[in-house]
Amino acid sequence: MSSPAVIEAMPEQASSTPEAAPLSGEVFGALINLSGRRRFTSQRLVLYAVLAAQGQAGACSTAREALALFRSAHSALLKRSGDLPGVFCPELEEVYFGRRGGDARITAFAELAQRTLNAIEDRLKSAPTLLAELVQETTPLLAVLNEITAVYEAQSKKHAQLMRHQLRGIMTDIETIAREAKMVAFNARIVAARSGQAGKEFSVVAGVLSSITGEIDELVKQALSGAAT
Repeated sequence: MSSPAVIEAMPEQASSTPEAAPLSGEVFGALINLSGRRRFTSQRLVLYAVLAAQGQAGACSTAREALALFRSAHSALLKRSGDLPGVFCPELEEVYFGRRGGDARITAFAELAQRTLNAIEDRLKSAPTLLAELVQETTPLLAVLNEITAVYEAQSKKHAQLMRHQLRGIMTDIETIAREAKMVAFNARIVAARSGQAGKEFSVVAGVLSSITGEIDELVKQALSGAAT
């Protein structure tokens, strides 16, 4: 996902550029989960709409719950709120509002599902036609939802790679500072030894500094090892 790894959050319709907002691994996890929930509930919605049309008790209620979750997940992914960034990168802007028209297709699917469930509950003559249209839209919509989820996953991977790169850079800087501090401690011990009795306290301080830089070395090695995985 040089300068610190920061991913800018873009507005719902890209009408203006908001301030840059850093995204954490936890936020990316939430975005991927929401995208997966939207994909899952779209399928659950259609399944229970079919069962409702066949007269299964409680199926229409379950379908409406799935529809509510579907809409809620979509809204949370598009609108910047709390820790969630909305449409935060050009790749998402393209898949939602560009050639694929993801937002329009998702919204139209939800509206069609709403009309279908209303028709089934009211036993309207249009119910079979609406249901057939809903079922027909399921596979094309799933392809769009899969594509959007893949964008979230790709952005998450890019972010993780940038974080590892940034961490390696920081650890390298710390390693350099620790090496310089170790040299200072070594020189301080030489000066203390030459100072005889007057340099004993100074020698103790130099020894503590040397011990600290040794601990820093070990921590840096551990951090760099973790960043390389």
